[in-house]
Amino acid sequence: MARRRIRPSSLGALRRWLTCGIMAIGVGVLLAAHVLPPATVPALPDPFGLLKVHFGLSLPQGPQIGFRSWDRELGWTEELEPRRRTKLSSSPSRIRKVDSLNGTMELKQLWKAPSSRDFVQCVAPSPSYSRTAILVLLSPGESRGYLVVQTNGGLNQMRAGICDMVAVARIINATLVIPKLDKRSFWQDSSNFSDIFDKNHFIQALANDVHIVKKLPKEFKTANKALKHFISWSGIDYYQDEISQLWDNYKVIQAAKSDSRLANNNLPINIQRLRCRAFYDALRFAPHIVSFGKLLVQRMRSFGRYIALHLRYEKDMLAFTGCTENTSYWKVKDIDSEEQRSKGYCPLTPKEVGIFLSALGFPSNTPIYIASGEIYGGDSRIFELKDRFPLLMSKETLASAVELEPFIHHASQMAAIDYIVSVESDVFVPSYAGNMARAVAGHRRFLGHRKTITPDRKALVHLFDKINLGKLREGKKFSGMVMEIHRRLYEFLRPLFSPFLSSSSLSALSQLFEMDFTDPVLPVYPIQYHLQGSPRKRKGPISGTKGKDRFRSEEAFYENPIPDCLCRQGSLNGRTEHALTL
Repeated sequence: MARRRIRPSSLGALRRWLTCGIMAIGVGVLLAAHVLPPATVPALPDPFGLLKVHFGLSLPQGPQIGFRSWDRELGWTEELEPRRRTKLSSSPSRIRKVDSLNGTMELKQLWKAPSSRDFVQCVAPSPSYSRTAILVLLSPGESRGYLVVQTNGGLNQMRAGICDMVAVARIINATLVIPKLDKRSFWQDSSNFSDIFDKNHFIQALANDVHIVKKLPKEFKTANKALKHFISWSGIDYYQDEISQLWDNYKVIQAAKSDSRLANNNLPINIQRLRCRAFYDALRFAPHIVSFGKLLVQRMRSFGRYIALHLRYEKDMLAFTGCTENTSYWKVKDIDSEEQRSKGYCPLTPKEVGIFLSALGFPSNTPIYIASGEIYGGDSRIFELKDRFPLLMSKETLASAVELEPFIHHASQMAAIDYIVSVESDVFVPSYAGNMARAVAGHRRFLGHRKTITPDRKALVHLFDKINLGKLREGKKFSGMVMEIHRRLYEFLRPLFSPFLSSSSLSALSQLFEMDFTDPVLPVYPIQYHLQGSPRKRKGPISGTKGKDRFRSEEAFYENPIPDCLCRQGSLNGRTEHALTL
């Protein structure tokens, strides 16, 4: 009997029906995980052993305490291989030994840094960098005038602005005058540039890129200056076509502000790499700050591996974000603080951070360094975290009053010390996506993708509310729910979509879900790799946003230097493979 052949048109229709069905399942999972209010999550199979919380440690009495977690921008979940199923003896002593062994293995995974996937630093300029005749890449000897910069904001906002102005000086062929620091903002820090940064190293490290002078020459101090507020997130054309024309009438251009004046993306590769050389090398902290920061790192290391927690629960941040009704310092805002919190726009409280870290499985004897200023609510707030993690350290507890005296009245210098201890930590956890959190996360990526854990605040607050209402208790079930929040979407969607859809469809999904469905190198097993500092391409603007909101929604350049300044080993001049594989 002749076999009936299936027409190509029927195969195409069948494939389309299958694709639609698979996408419907995926979208359903997305809605269940991120749109619908959290419901009781049933026990799910745990082939990766992530749901085990207790490691056989003697913990305080009260609610079950496990391990810890963190905030939004990056994410977390452990990169574990599936366990092999083995038959265990029913002997209680045998089970206890196995539990202890498993607990030790899981504890190691908590501290394990993500794979760098062969990404290495690539910040050297191209061979044509100093020889080309293109305006943007002229050698620093072709200066047409002086660029005077007034920075604004806190420490890391100023750092990013200074490095952007280095690139702008290169673009417009200016001699850069050592920038003036912001002394009038909320922090009221009187520090000068050389009080925080190594001025001589800054000048020498960039000598082949930009001509830098310590002061504006006397003959130009009384000259007419072009005072400009550079447009935020501007590209190369703005500085070449509009700002460079000012040299026809002025010899000094004064930038009134420095923050976010340069685009994150779509700039020449040599300009992007110049920004990285400035940020990660040239603009280093002053020797006395570096020495003291390293001293605190050594003292933290005496307790073992440690977490640096950027606990951004301070008055200025709470007031600025409108996240509490009791702080009116910044300005009066018509903002619903509860709505802000439910959307994940608020910093986690010390208590919430403690619950999150416990749920991840960090034991109560984990050393934690608090990188922050004065916590809003004082000791009563901190106690809610210290009750869970007694080894809670800070500058004030690690150093004597005499040692801290040179820094104590300078907020930016104190922040610089926190920055050093955070970059050098084994795990970095920001409770909010502020300027320091972004800068530290990016620096840790640049140094080899050190582990950074960012909590999904929007998803977590719903669980915290259930705990506060008595509808949910901490323990293994809660820990499983916390972990599922951060791994469910990627676990279900990628294996479903990848085998069936075209490359263009996979690219669209990658943009929609902010994960890479197109990279065959990525492991197939569930892992929210980008939430713990693993390599990934810098995120572009959120779809549908326009104007400044479009640029504001982009991931900051210094938060993630891929693909410009971290490249795959073996790629041609670091410019071919990295542009395609992430």
